[in-house]
Amino acid sequence: MAKYDKSDIERRMSGAVESLKGDLGGLRTGRANTSLLDPVQVEVYGAMMPLNQVATVSAPEPRMLSVQVWDKSNVTAVEKGIAHANLGLNPMTDGQTVRLPMPDLTEERRKELAKLAGQYSENAKIAIRNVRRDGMEALKEDEKKKEISEDERKRLEDEVQKLTDTYVGEAEDAATKKEQEILTQ
Repeated sequence: MAKYDKSDIERRMSGAVESLKGDLGGLRTGRANTSLLDPVQVEVYGAMMPLNQVATVSAPEPRMLSVQVWDKSNVTAVEKGIAHANLGLNPMTDGQTVRLPMPDLTEERRKELAKLAGQYSENAKIAIRNVRRDGMEALKEDEKKKEISEDERKRLEDEVQKLTDTYVGEAEDAATKKEQEILTQ
């Protein structure tokens, strides 16, 4: 049974890029983005739950997020959850709605966020290269077991390298786009 599985390698590399895009989505730019609140956990009914399971998050204005809490008894828990997430947001409550105005970013904070986007990108590229290494090792093992020829191994190694280059490029593009967005607000 061959160990090399191209679809598994593609899935894992694609997963690394998708994870990076999720991380980048959580970085705050000057503009309101509902994905900013994705990591927020709220303690309700004796358990920790993601914010989006107890409220509806929307961006009614470019510099304002609105959190419509479904159960009035959870409003305070939602405020606490947002405060504990250290997003630098000041919740203002109005009945069952929590409004979150987006503060202006200082130049220093913009540079920190751009640097963080670069770190996220580097982590994703490391993950992609680790998947490449796994694929290359699987190919060598398959050749050793005489399941594929040397020529076939070399051809498949080129295929793995092309996939790696493609996904590393996607990771770099996503990070560059986010850095531009952060620095040019």
